[in-house]
Amino acid sequence: MKKIIVPIDFSDHSDYALRVAADIARKNKAQLYLLHMLDISEQLISITEATKRRELMFFMQLATKRFEEFVERDYMKGIKSTPIIKHFKVFEEIDNVAKEVKADLIVMGSQGASGMKGYFVGSNTEKVVRTSDIPVLVVKSKTKEFHPKTIVFASNFDIENLNAFKNIKQFADSYKASLKMVYINTPNVNFKNTLEIREQMRLFLNKTSISNNSEDILIFNDYSVPDGIINAAEWLQADMIAIPTHGRKGINKLLAGSVGEDLANTSQIPVLTVKI
Repeated sequence: MKKIIVPIDFSDHSDYALRVAADIARKNKAQLYLLHMLDISEQLISITEATKRRELMFFMQLATKRFEEFVERDYMKGIKSTPIIKHFKVFEEIDNVAKEVKADLIVMGSQGASGMKGYFVGSNTEKVVRTSDIPVLVVKSKTKEFHPKTIVFASNFDIENLNAFKNIKQFADSYKASLKMVYINTPNVNFKNTLEIREQMRLFLNKTSISNNSEDILIFNDYSVPDGIINAAEWLQADMIAIPTHGRKGINKLLAGSVGEDLANTSQIPVLTVKI
């Protein structure tokens, strides 16, 4: 892990994300790319080119100054960082920048959203989780030091999740964290009994280096998968959640939703999503 993108809007939550990203960068000797997207209004777009250039220069200078204040913070000492400023708030742009710099990880803060606004609009973080092709680590609160000790890996344990699991396992091993395998069983048409779930988990784990240690395997019953993951993490006193995700766009998002987006929106501990 050598290149990490951190979207910055100079809020407290982007500060929380930057602290975590700095800890990860320091541990992996990685470089941070601090990405800020200017909120250019329609009024600015409609004015003359000469005036537009002056306004853009003003906003660029302002953003550059605020970047300098961010990188001067104590937790950024010794961290190599590069500012990137984009003119428009198009959140797929984060994925494009990630591809340009060949980033390994996106770390971003989230305030979350709730109610009808959260469902129809979604938070900016949800949009990134949905569109990103690289892992996204969502941070909700300030941490003194990012060093996860117990990580919940929540999955349906289909074989298609194997590569995502290997990436998550590598991340956990780098921190010598305990990785807990969690299957959330819900009362729906896909309901499985305990023996069926354990057999599915056994077949999955047989293709990994993980032993079938009963202490690291949990079948948790709940009314929904996101609630089950959060409640299981609390039960296990985990300090991080990691899940594989397909990501969903357009009508698929409206019909099926996304567990990753829901967790990014509601979990109070960091959530790592890895695209299948």
